[in-house]
Amino acid sequence: MGDENRTSVSEFILVGLSGRPRTQRLLFVTILATYLATLAGNLLIVGLVWADSCLHTPMYFFLSHLSFLEICYTSCTIPQALAHLLTRRKSIPFARCAAQMYLALSLGSTEAILLAAMAYDRFVAVCWPLRYTALMGRGRCWALALSSWAAGFLLSVVNVACTLQLPFCGPNRVNHFFCELPVVLELACADTHLTEAVVFGAAVFILLLPLAIILASYGLILASVLRGQAAAGRRRAFSTCASHLAVVAIFYGTVISMYMRPHSGAAPDRDKHIAVFYIVVTPALNPLIYTLRNKEVKGAVAKLMHRAGLTKKS
Repeated sequence: MGDENRTSVSEFILVGLSGRPRTQRLLFVTILATYLATLAGNLLIVGLVWADSCLHTPMYFFLSHLSFLEICYTSCTIPQALAHLLTRRKSIPFARCAAQMYLALSLGSTEAILLAAMAYDRFVAVCWPLRYTALMGRGRCWALALSSWAAGFLLSVVNVACTLQLPFCGPNRVNHFFCELPVVLELACADTHLTEAVVFGAAVFILLLPLAIILASYGLILASVLRGQAAAGRRRAFSTCASHLAVVAIFYGTVISMYMRPHSGAAPDRDKHIAVFYIVVTPALNPLIYTLRNKEVKGAVAKLMHRAGLTKKS
């Protein structure tokens, strides 16, 4: 009898961002436009880095991985959220919910670790410029990138496995627009303290350790830049790091507030509103932040437009 009722929930109902039809239509248009911009912008970065030899450097190698990751991250959550904004039935099968939970957590964890690898790359470029080519060779770049992907996907197995071994016997309404682990965990009809401890411990490794590496890297970069004498060199160093720091601030700020705080007593809709930032907003800002003041990317875009016959040769 106990085994039979261990997981009686066969599907979850995703409440979504709003229950008002007019607001849903507005959200659909806004999120769809943002999603298409995300795909276009990140695909452009991946294509430019692949096609332009001037961008075959460690910095852009990691950027292309980040852009590809953002495409996957948004595509495993946003299309379903868009579909649910147009339909009355907002259910998702248990197995599909589990798969989405794993993919979203894995890709988010990979991004957290990859941002630390990008910070290390900037640290070596600014603080040890004469050794940069030797320290950040092609093999080292691939090792850091693949390690980020592997660690993100493997560590997420532990969190999702601990969550899915709990019984889900009702209720099945998820106050979110996709299956995110902390929100689904609240629906388990058993003691979740041990699982919450495991999730928190994994978050320390996946979020706080990379964040410490990032802060240490940029602290050393700042100290190195301030010791320099040339004002032009200072401006260039700050410019190359400013875009990365902007992504870090938005991403870590929202994700830490989601995975490393008590959920009991929080506002009912707070979790899904926070998730909008790292699921919808940050991936769309990524191409803009990295290209807004970047001469190399602007030059690559100009060459691409010239080849396509969209601009006249000056």
